[in-house]
Amino acid sequence: MHRSMTTHPSRTALTVATGVALALTLTSCAQGSATRDAAPAASAGPVTVKFMDFSANDGHEKDLTALVATFEGENPGIKVQVETLPYADYFTKLQTAVAGGTVADTFELNYENFVTYAANGSLTELSGVDAAAYKESLLTAFTLDGKQYGLPESFSNVVLFYNKGMFDAAGIPAPTADWTWKDEKAAAEKLTNAAAGVFGDYQPITYNEFYKALAQSGGEFFNKDKTKATFSSPEGIAAATWLVGKSGTTMPTEAQGAGSPDFDSTLFKTGKLAMWHTGIWMFSGVAESADLSWDVAVEPGNTTKASAMFTNGVAVSAKSEQKAAAQKWAAFLTSSDAMVTTRLATSWELPPIADETKLAAYLDVKVPANRQAVFDALDAVVLPPVIEAQQEMQDIVTEELGNAAAGRKTVEVALTDAQTRVDALLG
Repeated sequence: MHRSMTTHPSRTALTVATGVALALTLTSCAQGSATRDAAPAASAGPVTVKFMDFSANDGHEKDLTALVATFEGENPGIKVQVETLPYADYFTKLQTAVAGGTVADTFELNYENFVTYAANGSLTELSGVDAAAYKESLLTAFTLDGKQYGLPESFSNVVLFYNKGMFDAAGIPAPTADWTWKDEKAAAEKLTNAAAGVFGDYQPITYNEFYKALAQSGGEFFNKDKTKATFSSPEGIAAATWLVGKSGTTMPTEAQGAGSPDFDSTLFKTGKLAMWHTGIWMFSGVAESADLSWDVAVEPGNTTKASAMFTNGVAVSAKSEQKAAAQKWAAFLTSSDAMVTTRLATSWELPPIADETKLAAYLDVKVPANRQAVFDALDAVVLPPVIEAQQEMQDIVTEELGNAAAGRKTVEVALTDAQTRVDALLG
């Protein structure tokens, strides 16, 4: 999920605003060109565009299916064939497909992995893009060396989901934006009943959670010129200890299922989890649990606040034989009114559009009630550290954190080993 800041120009901080004061910082290489009237070449029958994604998994499959139907109705010469995979499996499958020449015509890429695929020639440079349709900073995020290699599809952040019924039953005040790790830990301990399979907290022990917890402790992942990792610092040890310390106490262990696909969402939706660190893309999936009383809050910080921001994009494979049709589908999926309506109605992340007036309806949805937390969390945003060997870096950090969680290494040794291995990637 990262791109190399040492090989490529760094992305400058940019601001994204919605009608509710929303700030997003993205580092940028350069601004790309423009996909306005891309159309498939004439043929005897409809062409098929294959699309591989992860963001529709676990709750938005039907929403994507509806968008495909709308697109096909407007473009009778194009059929879209979708393959949706769990996020945990997606990038391994994508890497294998690209290497084997079997990758779909279009596929999702997140901000963290974009540069890796753009730099190695796997993506088609897009032309004719309607740049005015997108938030400039989000569009720019999917450029490399001044060329547009992807279109922004959505952006989202992470908040603290909590089971209101469990808090009320235990007589514990609900989480607020003023909470710290200390408050979260105290509540989680009171709400955990491991013998009954009920847990107070769930926060994956992974790279994505670590860099955020590091920022919440005031630490930095790299030095200023991005030539060396610096996360095995006292702040990094505090962050890793915070994550690892939950396993087997207020959170299930790996042996109990933690980390397996959809385990955390099932635990929360069945009323066996009090607090859950996850993204706003899970709103609609949780809302389907009609008997569940829940809400969200800004995630607690340690010495400071920091909320994770993510953005996904859609790219066209350099190997595609249907590039024009594929780009037309990509443009529809990322900028059409049908997409905007669907995302807002189903809480499927937030659309990357420039027209802020179209986003106001997001706050009108009643579940969860505290949707304002989504925007409040953006007052203090931390983006994933990015290098070209992104997946390798993420895997290293997650692996070493797992070693600490399993007791194979101390936190200090695990972080030192992770930092040494990441430094080797920086060359």
